[in-house]
Amino acid sequence: MALPLLLTLLLILHIAPPSQQQHDHKINAVDLAALAAIKSTLTDIPGSNFFSTWNLTAPDPCSTFSGITCSLNRVSTLTLGTGLSGSSGLAGSLSPSISDLTELTQLVLFPGLVTGPIPPELSWLTNLRVLSLTNNRLTGSIPGSFSSLRSLHTLDLSYNQLTGSVPPSLTSLPELKVLILASNSLSGEFPAVSAQLLHLDLKNNLLAGPLKKLPSSLRYLSVSRNSMRGPLNGLALLSELVYLDLSMNQFSGPIPAELFNPTLSSMFLQRNNLSGRVPSKLIGDPTTSASYGGGSIVDLSHNFLTGELSPVLAGVESLFLNNNRLMGIVPWEYIKSVYEGTTRTLYLQHNYLSKFPLEPGMELPDTVSLCLSYNCMVPPVGLASCPASAGVQLSRPASQCSVFNNRSNID
Repeated sequence: MALPLLLTLLLILHIAPPSQQQHDHKINAVDLAALAAIKSTLTDIPGSNFFSTWNLTAPDPCSTFSGITCSLNRVSTLTLGTGLSGSSGLAGSLSPSISDLTELTQLVLFPGLVTGPIPPELSWLTNLRVLSLTNNRLTGSIPGSFSSLRSLHTLDLSYNQLTGSVPPSLTSLPELKVLILASNSLSGEFPAVSAQLLHLDLKNNLLAGPLKKLPSSLRYLSVSRNSMRGPLNGLALLSELVYLDLSMNQFSGPIPAELFNPTLSSMFLQRNNLSGRVPSKLIGDPTTSASYGGGSIVDLSHNFLTGELSPVLAGVESLFLNNNRLMGIVPWEYIKSVYEGTTRTLYLQHNYLSKFPLEPGMELPDTVSLCLSYNCMVPPVGLASCPASAGVQLSRPASQCSVFNNRSNID
């Protein structure tokens, strides 16, 4: 009796060892097939060894495959590539079979040389919270079917070669908070945004037209280096902004007074067609002594701003007002801020300013860059702190100053 029982036990152990029984159902069969398809269309670039752990016959891919985590035998996050500074990344294309990983909440593709379109089938991944496919060579358009990603929080498709327009349905996703489409070749007008975005980055594209409706929740907005135009009126309601970059476009009209707010500590509006005056006072709670602090930067250069310079921007650490049509005496608040070292960079060159009043014995701190060249005065400092683009002339020709002042008086 003992021998047959022993043989039976040995047979059971041979057919299904306990260790194997523990791993038989560690990953869903559909998910395993999807991972095999994903691996078949991607490859490690020399210097990368991401797929070295992807042994499709391994008993437990959930614990041995690089870049995946599982929940209840289903793949819940997939990160393709290591993201390490020394890694070359992956090449190939994205398999539509990724869409079979229906429990995915996060899909990340690290920088590499992946080409081809974004599979529209990714829109089947309705549990996705994060979709990041950055710094590759993806082409084609953004799938309009992404409108079905109702749980999506973050979408980052930056630094690819995407073309076409931005689907209007994308900017109305109910959970979307971060949208980054920078450095592609997207064109057309950017649609109005109804999603309660916190972060919107569209820089380095071919977008045109005006800034349409934006949510008051925005804290970061960049549309730098596009071909957008029109007034900035809609920005007046964006009271949560801490970073704004509209540089190198064709925006026109006055700068909303609401943007001159120390909470907005980084503002880049240079190289547009903006006009009007800098407001005479900061917008905010009059009971508080709001002021710009360390690390603040404001660049309004290369526009058509006019009038006398008001003191509202005194205290900005890096301030660029050069290449405008500002006139009159520089307010004492700026001189004080420069000589106390609060303002470390002050560029006022190429305006029509008539005086930079200094008290006798004041010495410029070594840490300060001050440029006053090509104004309607002989500057009290030389060209040493000026950029090469300022030129070598210390002052404007008197004829330009008299003509401009006469026109300003008439206006």
